[in-house]
Amino acid sequence: MHSAVFLIEFGAIILGLGLLGRLAGRFRFSPIPLYLLAGLAFGKGGLFPFGASEEFVAIGAEIGVILLLLMLGLEYTASDLVSNLRTQYPAGLVDFALNALPGAVAALLLGWGPVAAVVLAGVTWISSSGVIAKVLGDLGRLGNRETPVILSVLVLEDLAMAVYLPIVTALLAGVGLAAGGATLAIALGVAGAVLFVAVRYGRLISRFVSSDDPEKLLLVVLGLTLLVAGVAQQLQVSAAVGAFLVGIALSGEVAEGAHALLSPLRDLFAAVFFVFFGLHTDPASIPPVILPALALAVVTALTKVATGYWAARRAGIGAGGRWRAGGTLVARGEFSIVIAGLAVTAGVQPQLGPFATAYVLVLVVIGPLTARFTEPIATAVTRRRGRGGEGEEGERDRVDAPKSSSAVG
Repeated sequence: MHSAVFLIEFGAIILGLGLLGRLAGRFRFSPIPLYLLAGLAFGKGGLFPFGASEEFVAIGAEIGVILLLLMLGLEYTASDLVSNLRTQYPAGLVDFALNALPGAVAALLLGWGPVAAVVLAGVTWISSSGVIAKVLGDLGRLGNRETPVILSVLVLEDLAMAVYLPIVTALLAGVGLAAGGATLAIALGVAGAVLFVAVRYGRLISRFVSSDDPEKLLLVVLGLTLLVAGVAQQLQVSAAVGAFLVGIALSGEVAEGAHALLSPLRDLFAAVFFVFFGLHTDPASIPPVILPALALAVVTALTKVATGYWAARRAGIGAGGRWRAGGTLVARGEFSIVIAGLAVTAGVQPQLGPFATAYVLVLVVIGPLTARFTEPIATAVTRRRGRGGEGEEGERDRVDAPKSSSAVG
């Protein structure tokens, strides 16, 4: 009986996702907000809460995030990553200053104390790699000139989590300096080792994985990705970082073959992830904190746009690409919820959980919209003010356009 209920619930979820995806495609709109709202409607406190399929959906959601980052990593080589990190690390510092500090200030203004301030700083700092990866694919921008800049900011944020998460965990647990330092050293060592292997031995890994049989290639790539992601997470490093590094370690025909085989799986499990996010949000907990969360969301949406614009301008991208980079970085998601969940479990501040949920829901819905419409709005405003002439930036931006149309979707 339990298995029958599970099949009914999970089948209804998948069917609903397909119908919502078709609806979004008909209006040329990203389906992510629809997936989230569906999860909110049928989650805890919603219209028809699901229960039997909850554990399976949770696992599927985690696999979805891993596959999103793997597929994004497949678009770039290890040399691309190293080059981008070397040139974009100042953007990581600007990102931290513009987006972490507003969260910390908000927590202090609300009277939540310094520990909650560190937690909320992380919630507002980290963009959602999963949402942004899906949006880039939906909008056909994986081949755009500004995408490596976006990718560099996301990777810097994910790698920063290897430092941040051990620190915040130690603060929440109240452990001593020695124990916290040991946890941090392990996290940094693992992240550095995985990155070194990906950069130094990427060709050997590709040769090991390579196979003319699509079935064998799929099993080896998927198994290797899940294994590395699991080990990374077990050692306090982001599973997303591990999956992304596996992606960049694979190159050539292996990367192309894996991309073609894994795309349908990515789309399925990514949709499950977004629904799962909504399923675990009680709508009744949102209204009491919606106004301050909305205010903080507006502030940090603007600071993320500024971050992306600054980073893309520093990389020599044209005006249109700068606005696209800024708008794409707005969404928050999986990392923000993980960070808030640590604080809720530790009992730091009862309102922090609902506040973070409302904040993330606002930005995860707005994020795909800003990714799509920031550039057209900025262009229209610029032209209306009489500054939309055919200068150097206009020429640069016309170079971006053909790449957008030929991007891998």
